[in-house]
Amino acid sequence: MKAMDFYDFFSGCGGTSQGMREAGLRVRLGIDLDLDAAKSFQKNFPEADFIRRDIRKVRSRDLATYVDTQKKRPVVFGACAPCQPFSKQRRGQKRKDGRKDLLREFHRFVRSYLPEYIFIENVPGIQSINDKRGTFAKFLRLLKRLKYWHCHEVVSACHYGVPQRRKRLVLVASRLGPITIPKPTHGPGAREKSLPTVWQAIGHLPRIKAGQSHAKVLNHRAASLSDLNLKRIKATKPGTTRKLWPSELVLDCHENHTGHTDVYGRMAKGAPSAALTTRCISLSNGRFGHPTQHRAISVREAACLQTFPMDFEFFGNLTSMSRQVGNAVPVTMARVFGKAIQRHYRTHRKKVG
Repeated sequence: MKAMDFYDFFSGCGGTSQGMREAGLRVRLGIDLDLDAAKSFQKNFPEADFIRRDIRKVRSRDLATYVDTQKKRPVVFGACAPCQPFSKQRRGQKRKDGRKDLLREFHRFVRSYLPEYIFIENVPGIQSINDKRGTFAKFLRLLKRLKYWHCHEVVSACHYGVPQRRKRLVLVASRLGPITIPKPTHGPGAREKSLPTVWQAIGHLPRIKAGQSHAKVLNHRAASLSDLNLKRIKATKPGTTRKLWPSELVLDCHENHTGHTDVYGRMAKGAPSAALTTRCISLSNGRFGHPTQHRAISVREAACLQTFPMDFEFFGNLTSMSRQVGNAVPVTMARVFGKAIQRHYRTHRKKVG
């Protein structure tokens, strides 16, 4: 079977591309505006081209150099538009955010090149923005006009081999025949009954202290902690939150406040982590405390929880690397979808062309 060509829109550092490459697809192109993410992508995918530009300024014909318009190989387009405009934390904000239109920008390229397959991943909230007039609903109508079969569903990444309780909206579409979301690989009813755990992902990494990095492990670098926050994490048992702190450690803003209970929390060794965010190496921004060491998780540990391989290198400062890892599609989940797309193509490839 011919290798399938994968094109990664809003690629970030390349989580989807890594998963698709592991599934056997050929990564041809990444597109993203972020400078550090571009450096990370280009270092890890030397075989691919890259366009570092605002997608709104990329013309459809600009991709003609890269896309196989002769259909010698089946084409897969992937898109994970920046998800912050659709997150629960931002859903009530009325300020106009141009990023909500980025999925609509993806329409242009789908219309122009009619890839055999489409893979989309985003936060669950994207499907309900403005209901039938929203970004996602418009995209579904486009797929119908272009005669794509498609299926979408909110899934949990931990059911696809990712040690993280990360719920995402995924969509797969094909011009070749009816297509479905692949069945879970982990959990009840799956081949692997148990869910992957935090310790399975990061337990092999050497110890470091807050503010330190390891000389021999790529990106194994942890953020510093103030003396007060060091006391706070020492007062937090694995798998628990700030609710058990003594009164002298409680922040003024948390007194009589029942929300945001995960901040300053610690991961449990024997369970999947909470969903990683763009601030996943910050103790004060979620349940990102290391389960046994008195610090927040390192960039490398966050990458392991996103199932990146150990030799995948990230560039930029701590804030930038954290954003790249948190925004990425979990690699193992992308690999499962890549393999499912390949199986579908083997069944329907006679319809190509």
